[in-house]
Amino acid sequence: MNFEKRFESLLWSSRLLVIVAVAGSLVAAVGMFYVASVDVLSLLQHMSHYHDLTLDLAARTALRATIVAHVVEIVDGYLLAAIMVIFSLGLYELFVSRIDQAEGSAFAARLLLIQSLDDLKDRLAKVVLLILVVKFFEYALTLTIDKSLDLLWLGLGIALVAGAVFLSHGHKSQDEGSAH
Repeated sequence: MNFEKRFESLLWSSRLLVIVAVAGSLVAAVGMFYVASVDVLSLLQHMSHYHDLTLDLAARTALRATIVAHVVEIVDGYLLAAIMVIFSLGLYELFVSRIDQAEGSAFAARLLLIQSLDDLKDRLAKVVLLILVVKFFEYALTLTIDKSLDLLWLGLGIALVAGAVFLSHGHKSQDEGSAH
């Protein structure tokens, strides 16, 4: 075997280095699932005090705001974990091999429609957009509106978020329309 063939073999085998990223992404996903699940336990602890009828209105309102903020954090954590799972599956399928157990599965067909880096990027971008929407919602919950200009900025932010969500769905429809 000449030098060129050996080098090409080494170069082709180097794609397997992606397994490090796949394993790391899965570890990060498990970690985020753990963090979000612990947050659920913290949420349950806060909820257990909500039924206390001796709480005055201000305390109940503050507790409710804390509970809603916890729910948003939990959604954010689970979404981030899902991103890491999608990322690891996509990298594995792109660089290493098809996942044999997923072949023929209707669920896998929906999840693993990643045939290029652009497909992986698009899928991740949509989930990242969803996380940003959740973060914006979390920020909006804590926003104190002191002036009418604050309300105007909040409305503009909501309009921009709605526009981003609309455009992300519109892009999907255009892709599907051009494929037919």
